[in-house]
Amino acid sequence: MTVLTPALHAMLSTCSAASVSTQLVKRGFRNTAVRGVGPINPGLPRMIGPAYTVRYIPAREDLDAYGSGGDPSNKQRQAIEQMPAGAVMVLDCRRDADVAGMGAILCRRLQMRGAAGVVLDGGVRDTAQVRGFDLPVYCQGPAAPANYVGHHAADVQVPVSCGGVAVYPGDIVFGDGEAVIVIPAHMLDEVATEAAEMEERERFLLTEIDDGRSIVGVYPPNAHTMERFAAWRNGGAPALTSDATDLA
Repeated sequence: MTVLTPALHAMLSTCSAASVSTQLVKRGFRNTAVRGVGPINPGLPRMIGPAYTVRYIPAREDLDAYGSGGDPSNKQRQAIEQMPAGAVMVLDCRRDADVAGMGAILCRRLQMRGAAGVVLDGGVRDTAQVRGFDLPVYCQGPAAPANYVGHHAADVQVPVSCGGVAVYPGDIVFGDGEAVIVIPAHMLDEVATEAAEMEERERFLLTEIDDGRSIVGVYPPNAHTMERFAAWRNGGAPALTSDATDLA
């Protein structure tokens, strides 16, 4: 399995969700964009890391009540303390946006433990505080009711569904201001490499459009456009910025 090396991380950090998605579609993967989620704190660098999954089932009153978070067997709390640095916590909330799957204190703990981000197809509470954290958090929106009102953490590090997308532990989770994309781990190397190349090519194509060229023969580029691209690149195209702040 491909490991998220510093070189691949730096390569992905120059890319957009659109380019990553295109590379997956090119390989036959059409269902990779997590539906219904957006960043609480846009403007942070891209979120990139291996998935660490938590699966919620509906809460049951004898197990999930006020104070149940203090139970040592609580799998949500276990996951927060066990997730390795650099990983992205992906929570399967069954697309229930009415209940918080996470809140400020738990998000802060994940930030302090070096998490790369959090993605959940449900709600988040304390969003005013979370918005100020240096931790990318993607959710369906604000939700005041606490986790135990609707969720019970049943499994950790199992395949889950998040926003209608299958997420397996170790898949690479990519997020920018536009979308969250799930990259199958074994495809990371080729997807990252070609997405970075696509970003450079499309920067050149924008200069072509800015010069007044028609999209005919430019988008998609024909042989003549690719010749101009090669000359542009060989002439010293400005380098893409690694880990650039996402201003989308």
